[in-house]
Amino acid sequence: MSVERKEVGRRRFRESFGRYYEDFEVGDVYEHRPGRTISEADNTWFTLLTMNKHPLHFDAEYAKKSEFGKPLVNSALTLAMVAGMSVSDLSQKVIANLGWDKIRLTAPVFAGDTIYAESEILSKRESKSRPTQGIVTASTTGKKADGTVFMTYERTILVPKRGHAVDDIADY
Repeated sequence: MSVERKEVGRRRFRESFGRYYEDFEVGDVYEHRPGRTISEADNTWFTLLTMNKHPLHFDAEYAKKSEFGKPLVNSALTLAMVAGMSVSDLSQKVIANLGWDKIRLTAPVFAGDTIYAESEILSKRESKSRPTQGIVTASTTGKKADGTVFMTYERTILVPKRGHAVDDIADY
């Protein structure tokens, strides 16, 4: 996928990212880059911002006594980061998220881990009620730099067909 550009004036262009419904093919796998190294501050701030009071995420002395021996990264943070990594490939042009399914947390993540994500297109179909849109389902996998899978989930999205995305029809 390359960045598209729209001419918005004389020698002036606006970049456009993302995929249209027609760009998705069942079986395609997108490796989302860049990855992200998670810091202790990321984990602490996210945990406290979301009012998660479990000390395993921000109390090092408490976490030392756990089976992990150190604080765990909040799984809602890793879900948010993995989903964010997938935006430019999957959902930059999306009209709506239709559902999240089968979220599985398969390994712990710690501050200092670098994570990556990839998504495989599982299915696509034209919308029955919206002729300018289609429905795409992808399976996304979060992996640590060493290849350990720490998360998987499926996500279904409503995607515009070419010529019907907001950046195709609106000047913003």
